[in-house]
Amino acid sequence: MAPTPYTIIGTPFSTFTRSITLGLTHKKIPFTQVRCVPHSDTAYDNHPFGFLPTLIIHEIDGKTVNLKLRESAAIARYIDKVVPEPDLHISPGHGKAIIEEQMWEFVSLAGAHGFPAVEKGVVKPRVAATDAGQLTDSEIREQIKPGVAHLKRLLGKMEELMADEGYVFGTKLSWADFFLFPLLADLKAIPEGELLSPRMLNWMEEMNKLEAVKATTPGTLSVGARP
Repeated sequence: MAPTPYTIIGTPFSTFTRSITLGLTHKKIPFTQVRCVPHSDTAYDNHPFGFLPTLIIHEIDGKTVNLKLRESAAIARYIDKVVPEPDLHISPGHGKAIIEEQMWEFVSLAGAHGFPAVEKGVVKPRVAATDAGQLTDSEIREQIKPGVAHLKRLLGKMEELMADEGYVFGTKLSWADFFLFPLLADLKAIPEGELLSPRMLNWMEEMNKLEAVKATTPGTLSVGARP
């Protein structure tokens, strides 16, 4: 069996890693995945700060390079450059977009603000407390109450940026969807998924129909996995 042209470093449990594997899978780009958690030896071997994911590009223009490309937005842009179709960009008029850069704005907001609000503020403490089995549901809810309040506000702000129906930018699937979906799939897997609005739930239903979403679901919190 011929080696794949790319290796992705990161556990399927990682939301940023899943954003990239969603794109790779949607574009039918073959890759090998090395499963590791953040700040593990493998993570540090491939990222100076031990974060996920890293894309190892084994060959460029027929020359072996084994280049390590870090940071999800940079990886997404590279993927688009080498395999432009199917297109994951938007144009003015898609959803609420006036300029195409609004897609990358949404991606940045999801990563810089959505990740800490969803994962650090709610999902990770909820899962850790549930797995420990020492607190009741009411006690866990009280413990994460500030995080839930912040997350509720964030979800409202993100929804304001979304089209009224369809994908984040209406009829056009984009990187915005692939960066937001892993976060909200995790959220939906815990009781605090009750925060998700009808608009968000309808969007997730559409996303769940995608073959890329189905293919990247194993190993995620939505099916009860752990890192």
